[in-house]
Amino acid sequence: MPVESVFPRLEALLPHVQKPIQYVGGELNSTVKPWDECDVRWALMYPDAYEVGLPNQGVMILYEVLNEREGVLAERTYSVWPDLEALMREHDVPQFTVDAHRPVKAFDVFGLSFSTELGYTNMLTALDLSGIPLEAKDRGLDDPIVLAGGHAAFNPEPIADFIDCAVIGDGEQAVLEITEIIRAWKSEGRPGGRDELLFRLARTGGVYVPRFYDVEYLADGRIGRVVPNRSGVPWRVSKHTVMDLDEWPYPKQPLVPLAETVHERMSVEIFRGCTRGCRFCQAGMITRPVRERSITGIGEMVDKGLKATGFEEVGLLSLSSADHTEIGDIAKGLADRYEEDKIGLSLPSTRVDAFNVDLANELTRNGRRSGLTFAPEGGSERMRKVINKMVSEEDLIRTVATAYGNGWRQVKLYFMCGLPTETDEDVLQIADMAMNVIQKGREVSKSNDIRCTVSIGGFVPKPHTPFQWAPQLSAEETDARLEKLRDKIRGDKKYGRSIGFRYHDGKPGIVEGLLSRGDRRLGAVIRAVYESGGRFDGWREHFSYDRWMECAAKTLPPQGVDVDWYTTRERTYEEVLPWDHLDSGLDKDWLWEDWQDALDETEVDDCRWTPCFDCGVCPQMQTEIQIGPTGKKLLPLSVK
Repeated sequence: MPVESVFPRLEALLPHVQKPIQYVGGELNSTVKPWDECDVRWALMYPDAYEVGLPNQGVMILYEVLNEREGVLAERTYSVWPDLEALMREHDVPQFTVDAHRPVKAFDVFGLSFSTELGYTNMLTALDLSGIPLEAKDRGLDDPIVLAGGHAAFNPEPIADFIDCAVIGDGEQAVLEITEIIRAWKSEGRPGGRDELLFRLARTGGVYVPRFYDVEYLADGRIGRVVPNRSGVPWRVSKHTVMDLDEWPYPKQPLVPLAETVHERMSVEIFRGCTRGCRFCQAGMITRPVRERSITGIGEMVDKGLKATGFEEVGLLSLSSADHTEIGDIAKGLADRYEEDKIGLSLPSTRVDAFNVDLANELTRNGRRSGLTFAPEGGSERMRKVINKMVSEEDLIRTVATAYGNGWRQVKLYFMCGLPTETDEDVLQIADMAMNVIQKGREVSKSNDIRCTVSIGGFVPKPHTPFQWAPQLSAEETDARLEKLRDKIRGDKKYGRSIGFRYHDGKPGIVEGLLSRGDRRLGAVIRAVYESGGRFDGWREHFSYDRWMECAAKTLPPQGVDVDWYTTRERTYEEVLPWDHLDSGLDKDWLWEDWQDALDETEVDDCRWTPCFDCGVCPQMQTEIQIGPTGKKLLPLSVK
């Protein structure tokens, strides 16, 4: 039976909300397939507002991968702002997709991609608006399978009550495997109901189904063990890794937004993974090994993507894009190719030791010359050894001197506050570094008209990293440390006015830390926050620290734990961590050794160029590092 569009009911509400265009759909390159011609149907969600969710590469790739398959359809849904949420509840309009405005509850799978834990309350809002029971145990045969993915899914335990399953790692092949399992189960007449479908998914070893695992706790609140409660369910669930990115050139037809979004550009992921070994960086750890897209593959994707979208900027994305073995040839080739069309190129923040002025000039040749962004992360040399960010202050000063000397006037520096073993003095050295940058910039540019912006985020320990055992700095200590730094910068008469200072207070970081290393006992906290009005916790104007702390104070003490137990407490080697049964490929002993190296301020090299350090990923996941150079030139070869 066709599923009716809710748009006629929704349309009447749109004149009464902000930015109604974000709910209309019909973007260039969006897809609407006939409902009755498909037997497996996915609703994909990035649980944030349209302006953040639409450019998300992960959702865009899966949307296209699924819609390319015959008999499969995928549509997108995003979080609705509180003004529309209130009207939807009042007029009984359910959570809908933006493609065909079909109700989310009608789909077979409701897949959510979490890049941050602060989207959990938005998931509950969407479930409730959809008419899907909030807790997995209350769902019936006709409710969608609620599936979590994305980086935060590497520890899905805090949302175990609300999801049916989770997939860790790359999604392209995983969603196709899941689709075939659902298709077979449906074609057989849905035998054994919902439970049988979840069992078939769990049995693969690549889909985590929380209901098939029991968590046992010790008297002191720690986890005793996590055990399968059903025969045939694996003890550990493995991550998915896509090898040979050239075989997966997605998105081929990037979506072009109707409303303003955070990124107005066509993006190409030039490689996945990172082996730099920054100890705080979950993304770098969980996406190993490095897999480069070839220079020819990148050229073809850019060519097709620009023709399909009309964008005027190309983002070359990865965790450390300047590390691609052929980045110089890629940048020059693209700048040559699109010189007449004035297509700009951009990289995310550049590593200090990977920057060179030739590359920077190629990137800005056809576009505007904006500021350069570097991420030293630690303020002092000692801290950079602790976090394994092997950049000296001399490297940084030399790099910014080159930039200022070649006409750049703005440099942005990213740092973190609250890193393990950090002291006030480590943080205050950020001010010294920024002043040295301005001094050098004035010297080489022969001008006082230069700027350096210091941007600081609070450190949050993450699962599957060497810092997963580390204590988190309290919000009060973080704020006090940042105030001292601000006062030092503002108090400097000579350079202070040339230094911009942006920072996040410590409170959101504590909530993120609570959720990132939490276990199933946090489900009650998340639900209480949602029921007391929690929405859009990643947005400063909507986030309420007091709400989270009040809900935690009500729900956690009866279970013998509190917020500090999850955040500011240091873990020991023996402790069973909530995510230990989810296999990212990283050997736990190797992570522990790297944590000890951090405490000893010992640096470790990048294993791309040095012998293997036995992190475990390549042999365990049957993968390997895939890097160039290919020796080929960018396609198409002809210059316009």
